[in-house]
Amino acid sequence: MKKILILIAFLFSVIGASAQKFAFVDSEYILKHMPEYKSALSQLDGSSNQWQTQVELKFKEVERLYKSYQADQVLLSEEIRRRRENEIVETEKEAKEFQRSKFGPEGELFKLRNELIKPIQNKVSDAIATLAKSKYIDFVFDRGSDATMMIYANSSYDLSNEVIIKLGYKPGTVVN
Repeated sequence: MKKILILIAFLFSVIGASAQKFAFVDSEYILKHMPEYKSALSQLDGSSNQWQTQVELKFKEVERLYKSYQADQVLLSEEIRRRRENEIVETEKEAKEFQRSKFGPEGELFKLRNELIKPIQNKVSDAIATLAKSKYIDFVFDRGSDATMMIYANSSYDLSNEVIIKLGYKPGTVVN
């Protein structure tokens, strides 16, 4: 009787272990095959560079005002000195506010990134989900992201090329 119970327990564990299928994808590899991703990154870089140039100009203006103030400080009356000090402080506040509005946690760069990249990520996620369901795969891991790390994976479970095909692109041709 004891042997039968052990055999039944063993059979249930084997059945349970084989019931789940795992697969992995490399999201970075998939995204490199998508021209719209490269275009979105290019647009983000362009906006970021433009805003960074504007930020630098604003801080150069603060520096110019301060140097001018230092040079003239001895010759200025108390009232004019206070006015110029206030002008420097206000110009610096405006520069910092502009920088925060562009690059802060809720700034325009963050919003633009969500607007451009999120739909592409959703498209990839949908393709992965569709493939996983059609192949009866229970779990798909992303080895391309820093969040999940995989030490070993059998390449026969890599769905990256199939996702690229599902998205309508040709595997092996990375967009430059």
